[in-house]
Amino acid sequence: MKNGIDKKEIEEIKKMIDMALEARKSSYAPYSKFHVGACLQADTGEFYLGCNIENAGYTATNCAERTAFFKAVSDGRQKFERIAIMGGSDRVKLDFCPPCGVCLQVMMEFCNPETFEIILGNSDGEYKIYLLKELLPMGFGPENIS
Repeated sequence: MKNGIDKKEIEEIKKMIDMALEARKSSYAPYSKFHVGACLQADTGEFYLGCNIENAGYTATNCAERTAFFKAVSDGRQKFERIAIMGGSDRVKLDFCPPCGVCLQVMMEFCNPETFEIILGNSDGEYKIYLLKELLPMGFGPENIS
């Protein structure tokens, strides 16, 4: 986990968590009732929001993180700094919600695992920051196909 954060960065992290919570409100999760929102920051400073979108054919479901990435990439962005993720069931308070393996793989495609930050928050206002390489230590990325 990352340590040594200045006050300005703390404010930006809290803003991203709030934006992820707002994106969570658009979640479509009629089956699992597990709603997730994500706020992705591009290297330009722009933010892209995403929510999970379920489907009765479960394999067609899309996670919040991938929704945010796909929106950003479709807008021409391909470099990213960090993502904030807020998620959990309707029945319990929000706890830290790490990205799934498929989302980590998408992050590997577009992010530097040494610097890309994954921010996980909970209902108590606490957050944890991980580098992509910590959550996907032996990630397979573009540099592996050359």
